[in-house]
Amino acid sequence: MAEQTTAADLIARRLYEAGCRFAFGIPGGEVLAMIDALARAGIRFVLTKHENNAGFMAEGVYQMTGAPGILVATLGPGAANAVNVTANAEQDRVPLIVLTGCVDAPEALIYTHQILDHQALFRPITKASFRLSEGNVEVLADKAVTLALDERPGPVHIDLPIALAAAPARPRPEPVRRARASPTAPAPGPDLEQARRWLAEAERPLLLAGLDVVNQDAAEAVADFAREFGVPLLTTYKAKGVMPEDEALALGGAGLSPTADRILLPLVKAADLILLAGYDPIEMRSGWRDAWDPTRQRVAEFQADGNQHYMHHANLSFTCHVGSALAALKRDVAPHPTWPEGEPARARQALAGAFAQDEAWGPAAIATTVRSVLPRDAVVTVDSGAHRILLSQVWQAYAPRTMLQSTGLCTMGCALPLAIGAKLAAPARAVVAFTGDAGLEMVLGELATLRDLQLPVVVVVFVDASLALIELKQRGTGLANLGVDFTETDFAALARALGGRGAVVENRETLAAEMSAALEAESFTVLACRIERGAYDGRL
Repeated sequence: MAEQTTAADLIARRLYEAGCRFAFGIPGGEVLAMIDALARAGIRFVLTKHENNAGFMAEGVYQMTGAPGILVATLGPGAANAVNVTANAEQDRVPLIVLTGCVDAPEALIYTHQILDHQALFRPITKASFRLSEGNVEVLADKAVTLALDERPGPVHIDLPIALAAAPARPRPEPVRRARASPTAPAPGPDLEQARRWLAEAERPLLLAGLDVVNQDAAEAVADFAREFGVPLLTTYKAKGVMPEDEALALGGAGLSPTADRILLPLVKAADLILLAGYDPIEMRSGWRDAWDPTRQRVAEFQADGNQHYMHHANLSFTCHVGSALAALKRDVAPHPTWPEGEPARARQALAGAFAQDEAWGPAAIATTVRSVLPRDAVVTVDSGAHRILLSQVWQAYAPRTMLQSTGLCTMGCALPLAIGAKLAAPARAVVAFTGDAGLEMVLGELATLRDLQLPVVVVVFVDASLALIELKQRGTGLANLGVDFTETDFAALARALGGRGAVVENRETLAAEMSAALEAESFTVLACRIERGAYDGRL
């Protein structure tokens, strides 16, 4: 006798059709029917040690596959644990499907144990929050997927009452599917014609690319446009690799480094045409507020969503697909020489030596040594902290989605779970997680998840027994050293105790050798790289 189709089955089947093959979380009685339905649909459920980490693992899968991530959490504390990563997904534009279990409505009237209003919790930090009800389950599932993947991607929440998730449901004869919108280009008219005239007249044009370029798969279009018209390309951290960063026109990433800003912002102010391609300043520090003057500079923005941030403005604004926009912009415009004084090349050269990249040992030495060992298509994840700012400046990315991090919310503890998700989805690629010691201590339990999944991820830890970025700010403002220091953990021994490999590293030669060995290992490796207190001074 065939198994009866349930409402949870209909949701799971739609997620499988969207390309989902993994779900992450911690089971509870309220989500067992959903987990079972996911398995029947062909979606593997991965047990994690915390729901926040589960959400970042789901993002790691999305970054490798383009399919929405799935986070499963039970009611009450499980759902509450998922708040941080859901807010991160909203700010970083990650299509995350958050599935929570809840008691049925009649039961909620007379039973309060672990009960809270999940929809009230998730509505402010998601694109939509739905509660499963009788009927139209396939409509709900399709809405969740399409909303999550729309031009501005983001998280969608579905609350699943226990009985309704397990209740029989009849599939529709024809599936409910909303067609994806075709890529839009700027409408023909005076604004587009003016933008073309500006491009034709520009002597010092500059491209600033952001996250929408990656989400719209427009990286190739942006890089080709920059090459064709000789336009230097600057990216946000999340858009690193839109153009391979060893190309002459690539100026690398910008966002949180005052040192980089001193080199790059004068270039921005010297530009006579600034093209904002899928750019959102949510990734930038306050030094980028009003980074250009639209009263004397020509600025045109092409983005998935309108300007709601008011951090700075453009003379012309187009809501569209970035790749289609650049194709329309360059039509009938002839390329010509740009930047006759060679300022971008000098800025690129200055950046190459601004962060102590050639130091004998220290944070930049760790980054450049690891980069020299890894293949070009390696994926690295970076936790929040001083090391993230440095790495985002000195690391050379050669393709989009090869340097993963939290940039809008800048939440700690993301690097290890992001790496786990990425390695699960792309097992043939080298995956390295860069983390500070405090960040790793937040998520140590997921080393056991690495062990259980038998994933050979390499974890590089910057060990200075301090919240280095906050300690640096304390010293910079003359405040006392409070709440930032802690005892050094023996991460190498801990890795070995949990079934992995571990080593303490204090020089480039040892790091290169240990990295090479780690890439050949069958288990995970933790490399504890000791650095001095104050190692980031003058390098951010």
